[in-house]
Amino acid sequence: MANEYLYGAYGHIGETVAQSAVQAGTTPIYIGTAPVNLVRGFDKAGVINEPVKISNLIDAQKKLGYAADWGTFTLCEVMNAHFNNTIGNIGPIYVINVLDPAAGKHRKEAQTTAPLSFAGGRAEFASSTIILDTLTIAKAGDSAGNYVEGEDYAVDYNFTKGTVIITSLKQDAQLTGNLTASFYEIDDSLVEDADIIGGVTASGEYSGLSSIALLYPEQYAVVNLIVAPGWSHSPAVYNAMIAASQKINGHWDAFVLADLPLVDGNAQAVDTIEKAIAWKKNNAFASERSKVFWPQATDNLGNNYHLSTLAAVELMRADFSHNSVPMETCGNKAVPVIKQYFGANAKNRGFDQQTGKELTQKGISTVVAWAGEWVLWGDHTAAYTYGAEVDPRAIFDVSMRMLMHITNSFQREWSPKIDEPMTRALKDQIINREQEKLDGYVSMGALIGEPKILFLESENSTTDIMNGDFRWDINVTPTPPLKSASVYVAYTDAGFSVYYEGGEE
Repeated sequence: MANEYLYGAYGHIGETVAQSAVQAGTTPIYIGTAPVNLVRGFDKAGVINEPVKISNLIDAQKKLGYAADWGTFTLCEVMNAHFNNTIGNIGPIYVINVLDPAAGKHRKEAQTTAPLSFAGGRAEFASSTIILDTLTIAKAGDSAGNYVEGEDYAVDYNFTKGTVIITSLKQDAQLTGNLTASFYEIDDSLVEDADIIGGVTASGEYSGLSSIALLYPEQYAVVNLIVAPGWSHSPAVYNAMIAASQKINGHWDAFVLADLPLVDGNAQAVDTIEKAIAWKKNNAFASERSKVFWPQATDNLGNNYHLSTLAAVELMRADFSHNSVPMETCGNKAVPVIKQYFGANAKNRGFDQQTGKELTQKGISTVVAWAGEWVLWGDHTAAYTYGAEVDPRAIFDVSMRMLMHITNSFQREWSPKIDEPMTRALKDQIINREQEKLDGYVSMGALIGEPKILFLESENSTTDIMNGDFRWDINVTPTPPLKSASVYVAYTDAGFSVYYEGGEE
């Protein structure tokens, strides 16, 4: 409602409205670095080692900042992939930023100075590493001290251009001519694997991957995908991701998406299929709870994406199309890229779908050109190797994700009933409801066969029941993907008979 008397027709320019994103039920969480140094009051904004929900690009910029330097700020790749792509935006997502611009953390020790040239009371300069909260402007001439923000000038940031904008506030005493700005900058080289891995202190402070545990009690969201583009190629980080994905808050299971490196720990390029396969084996990137990717991919603007990021987007999109049931792999899903990327100095021109089989049969998913577009390629978990013994549940990513979906769903549905009287009616209610869900999964094609939920006497001893411990058993067969389709065509001479039909005239 207007807070002033109005009479007539009026027009107003409001705040920018972000491009809408499809609201998916799948909950991915990303761990990495964001340019929170560009967020005013970052130290009080709850954007460091905290799960932050973002729903569109403007929301991301306001909460976490944005910069085109994805190498320094790995979470900006994520923001772009989800909320600024050519296929369709999808969210919301959760991110955990570990970059801390505070003194003694990920900040350069010495201040940076930059010349400012004011014209019309306005100056502008480019920087994505500036810590905006530390910016000061020295007075010109012999006068001592600095100008005062909020009185003499205002500071803003243009995320599109990546520039700091300084505007005079006093019309009768505008800043003019050449002045000097001083500020601190972040130092991303100080961010290490240990920051991504994180932990929990004795005083209850969470950091890195351990902060995932804050998501459910603080925001009631159950994470089911964990991704760390730009970091997951580290064996230490990958192993920590696998550990963090199991029994989150003592209950929830999540699936990990990770990348193999383009450069190994000895600064040697991993730029061929043979090197990628060997690296995966030597570094034991083989958990059934994960899917791994190699190499990276480039879009038509020259941006390089980690395939784990693109896979998370497409898994969310596929899940959304099936009412948030993870019954479909991200394999053969179109992604907005134009070529494979093996590193800045790599000579590898890429490979096709047929050659890509060398990767997929070793449990490495990739990206290939097919049917006029680029698609993710591969439907196996990292545990799969063709010809080697593997638990059948670990052959396809959809199988593992469906099993996790069923267990997470059971816990979310029945946790409110804990400590209620365990009557016969409640036991039957649980059986009937879970059977209803199983039948629904069969109807939609997520499961095949006749899955049943059972309350077995052999698994529920008198002692267990006396102690209030009850168990239900479910055996399911997740629907496998159509990994290959072959047709065999044979030549026959039978067709020549058409020349003789009807006989001689």
